[in-house]
Amino acid sequence: MQTYRAIVSSDWNECLAPCGPFDYIAFNYPELKPPLNNIFRQYTGSHITLDDAMHQVGGYLPEPIRMSQMDAYLEAAFQMYTGAANLMRWCQSQKILFMINTTGAAGYFQRALYKNLLPPLTVISAYPEPHYPREASDPEQILPLFETTDKSQHTEEVAQKMGVPLNRVIIMGDSAGDGPHFKWGAENGAFLIASMAKPSLQQFCIREGIEPDCFFGHTYRENETMDHSSEMNYDFMGLAAVIADVVASTFIRGKL
Repeated sequence: MQTYRAIVSSDWNECLAPCGPFDYIAFNYPELKPPLNNIFRQYTGSHITLDDAMHQVGGYLPEPIRMSQMDAYLEAAFQMYTGAANLMRWCQSQKILFMINTTGAAGYFQRALYKNLLPPLTVISAYPEPHYPREASDPEQILPLFETTDKSQHTEEVAQKMGVPLNRVIIMGDSAGDGPHFKWGAENGAFLIASMAKPSLQQFCIREGIEPDCFFGHTYRENETMDHSSEMNYDFMGLAAVIADVVASTFIRGKL
């Protein structure tokens, strides 16, 4: 097993990629876009649980999303923020484990990896449905995520397994759905990056007395309209120097 110097544990939707976790459903069933957007806002704002959200989504679907439907969506619409894939590759070159930790669907990432739309990943944490037959391109581990609080549990589990001190864990998130992950990180000396930070995450951090170590990309104000096109102007490779400094300065920061 490869030895890692640090771990980046990052959300996906609207954090690394300008998309939502239900976009593949709306692509195949466009008439469902309004209720899906409403459900997404509710659980990322911590107004309902992920379990409640997925039960609501399931009630709208005539059947689970087939692999052919997921492939059609990915071929037409897959996108990441500028430099995000390069940052993932850079982390791998530096022996830093890049872990996607998201409420998005495992099957989405299985098919994106199969189609070489993503750099190879060792481990992901994702909602287990839909999932598809295993391929050689799958991560070694797909950890099933059922609630947003599972993000911190999975990050800690992977860090312990890899022997990575918690002060060499970098957490990235954008909304209040990442709030429990940020709270756990703040309590354990992790480095917190608010990427494309939404008001819900900012408000969560204020309530909990959390100060993110770094804000990256556009930081949204209350009631500000999302603008994915302007978000693409930020190059995620700008975070490489930040991450490198975290890994190099852990002894100086006195947390080992």
